[in-house]
Amino acid sequence: MASPRPKSPEQSDKNRKYDRQLRLWGDHGQAALETADICLINATGLGTEILKSLVLPGIGAFTIIDGKKVTQEDIGANFFLDSESFGKSRAQVATQMLVELNSDVKGDYIDEELDQILENDPEYFTKFSVVVATSLTEKSLINLSKKLWELNIPLIVCQSVGFIGYMRVQIQEHNIIESHPDYEMPDLRLDKPFPSLKAYLDSINLDEMDLKDHSHTPYVVILYKCLQEWLSKGNGLPNSYKEKRQFIQSIRDKMRKDENGDPMEEDNFEEAIKAVNTCIGVTKIPSNTSEVLEDARCINLTDKSLPFWIIAKAIRDFTLNEGMGLLPVKGALPDMTADIWRHTLSLQKQLGLAMDSISEKHVKLFCRHATDLHVQRGTSIADEYDPKTINSNYISENLENPESLMVYYVVLRGMQKFQSYYNVYPGEFDDQVEPDIVTLKGYITKLLGEWGCGPLPTDDYIHEFCRFGGAELHSVSAFLGGLVAQETIKFITCQYKPIHNTFIYDATSSKSASFLF
Repeated sequence: MASPRPKSPEQSDKNRKYDRQLRLWGDHGQAALETADICLINATGLGTEILKSLVLPGIGAFTIIDGKKVTQEDIGANFFLDSESFGKSRAQVATQMLVELNSDVKGDYIDEELDQILENDPEYFTKFSVVVATSLTEKSLINLSKKLWELNIPLIVCQSVGFIGYMRVQIQEHNIIESHPDYEMPDLRLDKPFPSLKAYLDSINLDEMDLKDHSHTPYVVILYKCLQEWLSKGNGLPNSYKEKRQFIQSIRDKMRKDENGDPMEEDNFEEAIKAVNTCIGVTKIPSNTSEVLEDARCINLTDKSLPFWIIAKAIRDFTLNEGMGLLPVKGALPDMTADIWRHTLSLQKQLGLAMDSISEKHVKLFCRHATDLHVQRGTSIADEYDPKTINSNYISENLENPESLMVYYVVLRGMQKFQSYYNVYPGEFDDQVEPDIVTLKGYITKLLGEWGCGPLPTDDYIHEFCRFGGAELHSVSAFLGGLVAQETIKFITCQYKPIHNTFIYDATSSKSASFLF
């Protein structure tokens, strides 16, 4: 039996504890997570599942706002409540249970309803990194949406009803530095080498090398030499399949031959051949980054500009000057990073900002991921509740597709109307299921009429929601809770692209869909 690998003396207990997630978002991502303060509104089964998936990776702190007491329905749907919790403050019990999961996390609670806080202390939410809300009434949702839109604080609204899960993300602007694309193209710049790289490559003569050096020359040099010969013949970059086959043959022709005239095995040349499709191409600024650099917020800085835009402007200045129209090279080229750092310091001085408001470490991270920059702008949830501003044509077009999950959005909106009027969910009481079906259908028909949409293709969806009676299924809440926590972490770390706008999950068919209102 092999002996266990010895523990690294450089790895702390904290790093061992969070090792798996550090591989996803790095030390800087974890540091952002540990300073985050999350607000959860309503400790429902879904709400506690969300916080569980945030407490375990080590968020800094959370606060639960919930004025309700624990009911039998809560105990049946919420993993963190038991029979001894009955009648107690739901916020208090959930907080006590959640902080036991991770001693690094601080938890607090407010045993009040959201409406009271919005009325008495509307600025209370300014301290939070992200606000997550579950099972809100329509009035509370609209008021919260307006306030957080004004404060530019990310809001994630979600609900788990029967087999259906719903999530809506609201953010004015979210800036992403590390989008973690599925595949990153190498940035070798063989068609436009910067001066020092060109001088180095031009100084190498493959024909004069001995066999050992020839076999150990980096494949980048081989690609460059072959590309220069290709371009010297009046050719453009090899793009078509035929051209690439010809280019590959030119690489093979440079391989040393044995005494029989056959190409010798040289791994570096084989690497060059494999890299033709990914490393030979036009070097340019990606469209997503170009959009950031040409954004009005990048060009017209103010003393209120976020560090993201200040560094973006420094990179823009670099591309227009030292970069000769190109971004800094990925990786660690100190000269390029130093140029952008100087531009950043100059911009901070011009704006009258403290010279330490942006760290050099942050600039280096930004430069390393300059090709992956994205800006995501959203819409207000409150606007969806105004018939004049909601995108009714978009709803109508999706409802024409019988397989679209848009129908669940419509029924959820009708359910909210029902709840606002009767203060219960449709079908919550067994003897009212049939009458509630008729009433809920009336609300949905009225909504569709306001939007200029035709009727639902079938009433089965209305019957289904009335049978749910507003109940949460723990398995659905656990699944959706993990997704909401994942989106929350994306906002905190500014890594990975969050869901844009609306997400709906149907557990019966295991289908999900995103919609953009």
